[in-house]
Amino acid sequence: MSEIPDRPRDVVPAAPTPAAPTAMPLGEHELGATATGSHHDPHSVLGAQEYEGAITVRTLKPFAHEVLVVLPDGGTVPMEHEHDGIWVAVVEAAELPSHRIRVTWTEGADPVDLEEPYRFLPTVGELDLHLIHEGRHEELWRALGSHVRTLDDVAGTSFAVWAPNARAVQVVGTFNGWEGRLHALRSLGSSGVWEIFVPGIGVGETYKFRILGADGTWRDKADPMARFAEVPPATGSVVTDSDFEWTDDHWLAERASHDALASRMSVYEVHLASWRPGLGYRELASQLTEYVSEMGFTHVEFMPVAEHPFGGSWGYQVTGYYAPTSRLGTPDELRHLIDTLHGAGIGVILDWVPAHFPKDEWALGRFDGTPLYEHADPRRGEHPDWGTYIFDTGRHEVRNFLVANACYWLEEFHVDGLRVDAVASMLYLDYSREEGQWVANRHGGREDLESIAFLQEATATAYKRAPGIVMIAEESTSFPGVTRPTDAGGLGFGFKWNMGWMHDTLEYIAEDPVHRQHHHGEMTFSMVYQYSENFVLPLSHDEVVHGKGSLLRKAPGDDWQQAATLRSYLAFQWTHPGKQLIFMGIEFAQGTEWSEQSGLPWWLLEYPLHRGAQQLVKDLNAVQAEFPALYERDQDPAGFEWLIGDDSAHNTLSYVRRDAAGDPVVVVVNFSAEPWHDLRVPLPEGGSWLEVLNSDAPVYGGSGVGNLGRVHAEPLPRHGREHSVRLSVPPLGAVILVPERLRG
Repeated sequence: MSEIPDRPRDVVPAAPTPAAPTAMPLGEHELGATATGSHHDPHSVLGAQEYEGAITVRTLKPFAHEVLVVLPDGGTVPMEHEHDGIWVAVVEAAELPSHRIRVTWTEGADPVDLEEPYRFLPTVGELDLHLIHEGRHEELWRALGSHVRTLDDVAGTSFAVWAPNARAVQVVGTFNGWEGRLHALRSLGSSGVWEIFVPGIGVGETYKFRILGADGTWRDKADPMARFAEVPPATGSVVTDSDFEWTDDHWLAERASHDALASRMSVYEVHLASWRPGLGYRELASQLTEYVSEMGFTHVEFMPVAEHPFGGSWGYQVTGYYAPTSRLGTPDELRHLIDTLHGAGIGVILDWVPAHFPKDEWALGRFDGTPLYEHADPRRGEHPDWGTYIFDTGRHEVRNFLVANACYWLEEFHVDGLRVDAVASMLYLDYSREEGQWVANRHGGREDLESIAFLQEATATAYKRAPGIVMIAEESTSFPGVTRPTDAGGLGFGFKWNMGWMHDTLEYIAEDPVHRQHHHGEMTFSMVYQYSENFVLPLSHDEVVHGKGSLLRKAPGDDWQQAATLRSYLAFQWTHPGKQLIFMGIEFAQGTEWSEQSGLPWWLLEYPLHRGAQQLVKDLNAVQAEFPALYERDQDPAGFEWLIGDDSAHNTLSYVRRDAAGDPVVVVVNFSAEPWHDLRVPLPEGGSWLEVLNSDAPVYGGSGVGNLGRVHAEPLPRHGREHSVRLSVPPLGAVILVPERLRG
C-alpha cells in the first residue's frame, strides 16, 4: 500500500500582544490649571477616571520623591510624574471602588499612605442644590460650610461654599500648610456651589476659602457658613461639631403652648462680655442664671453673639452669621448657657442683624470678587451712616442665607426669639439718604419692596418652624402693620419696640419737675396708639451710650431726686401696657454711661440708693407676676383705663389695669417733687385696697411717704366713678393698689 503524504496544515499567525492601556489624555491647559489649583472641576482630572477599559489615576503631590497607587487588595501600582506635581498611573481594572496614595517625600524616608480627596462623590445632594438655587433651603447650614463626616469608612471634613462668580475655589488651612492647590474644590454646575471632602481632618482645624475671582485676583475669605471661628483679631473659620445633649424638652413644649401676647415678658438686656468681665458662656450659665432668676425677669436678651471682629461694635457688625463668638467659648458652651436658663424658666431672645454687614476684606464683602451678598448699586448697597454693606435681599440666595440663619439660631440653639435690629433702615430706600442718593422702587415709591418681602418670609418661616418663639422688630417709624400677620399684608412680627414711648417719656423725665406740667402729654400720648401694634417698652443699651449718660443721670436734681425719679419711672414702665425691657445696670441705677470695656459697676450695690433700685425692680417683677392685670391684656383696650389722665397740675398719672377676669390693679404715679397728701383718686370698685408697692418705701431708699399698706374706698363719686379714696402720694413716687379680695 502506498504511503499517503501528510496533508498540508493551515498556518495560524501568533496573536498580537495587547497594547498596554494608556492614561486618559489631558491637555497642557487642564494639567496646568489642576496643578495650580485653578481648575473649576479638579475631580474630573484627579482621582480615578475610567478610560478605554482601564482606570487612570492621577494625584497632585508636589515635591514627592515617589508615589504609588495602593489598591483595595493592598497591591500597588507605581505612578509617574506627569506635570508640575501631578502624578499618573493606569490600573488595569474595569473599576476602582477605592484607593489610597502612598507617598515617599524624600529619598530614604518612610512612605506615608494618604486618602485621596478626589475619589469621593459630592457631599451636597441634588435636592440641596435645587433648594439652594431656588433660595428655599431652610436648613442651609446643613448643606454648606464645613461638616465632620465619614464617607466610605473614611473620616474627614467636607467643605462647601456658594461662590457663583468664582473662577476657582480652594480650601486652605492648618491641614495643608495654607497651600490651596492641594485642595481645590469642584464647581457643582449652575448652583454656584463648590465642594470637596478632605479626609483625615476634623474638629479644631482652622480654614478659609481661597477664591479666584472673575477679575483674576485670589482672595482668602472666611466661610460665610462657618459655625465657629478663631478668637478675634484672628479671622479664620474653625471646623466644629456638636455633641451637646439638651435637657429643655419640657420648656420647648410649654413655650409652644403659650400665647406670647397674653404672657408676662420682663426682659433683661445683656452684653455678655461685659456683664461681669472675664466670664465665658459656661460661667455665665451659673452666675447670670442665678441673678436673673433672683431678680424675677422672664427673659434675657443677648446683644448679638454672632462673630464680629471689633468688640466695640457690640456685635452689630457681623462677619460670622452662623458662628457664636469664640471670645466667650465654644458653640456647645453657648448651648449650655441657654439650656441652663431654660432650666430655670428663663427665655432667651437674641439680637439679630440682617440689615447690614461690615466691609472687612476677609469676610462677606465682594465675596467672589463681585458684589454677591450686597447690592451692586451703592445707592442701595452701602449704608451712609454706618460704613457698611447692605444685603441684596432681592437675590433669592442671599435672602435664603438670612432666613436660614434665623432658623439656625432658633433650632440649633433653642433661642426663644429674635429681636431684629435696624428694621427701619430696611424698610425705606431713602433711609438716611439725601435727594439723589437713592433709587425709587418699581412703583416709584420709597419702600424697599425686596426687604419687606424678606422680612415677611423670615417671620413666617420662623414661626412655622419654631412654635412659641417671638419675632421682635426694632422699628422706629410709623410703618403700618409691623406686627400684623403676613397673610394680612403685615410684616409678621410678634412685637415691635415702642421707640415713641421711649423717646417721649425720657424727654419728660429730663425736664425739671416744675416744668413737667407743660409736657404732660408726652406721658399720655402712647395710649393714643397703644393698640395699633403689639409693643415692647424698651430702655435699651442705646439710651446709655455715646454721650447720652446713664438713665439715672437723665433726671434733674440731686442723687436722691434722680434715684426717686428713676424708681417712679420704672414703676410707670412696669405698669404701662406692653412688655418691659431694661438694659443691664439700669436695675441698680448705674450712675455712669455703660462701657463694654469696663463692665458694670457692681460695687454700687454697697450704697442704699443703688441697692434700693435693684430691690424695686425685683419687687416690680414679683408684683407683675402675682397680678395678671399687669400683662394679660396688654394688647386689649379693655385692659387699661385712665382714672385721671389729665392732672398736669400735680404731675400725676392715675390708671387702672384689668386682667382677663376683669380684676383691677390701680396705679398712681407722681412726677412732682412734692408729696400730695389727701389726693382724691377715683377707684373702680369699693372696699379695702392694699398698697402692694410704694416706690418711696425706705427699703428702696425712699422717704417713706405712703398709706400704711392699706386704704378704704369711700362712696364719693369722682371722674365718673362711684368710689374714690384719699391718698398720700410720695414725691417722685408711685403706688400700686389692688383690692384686698385678690389676696384674701
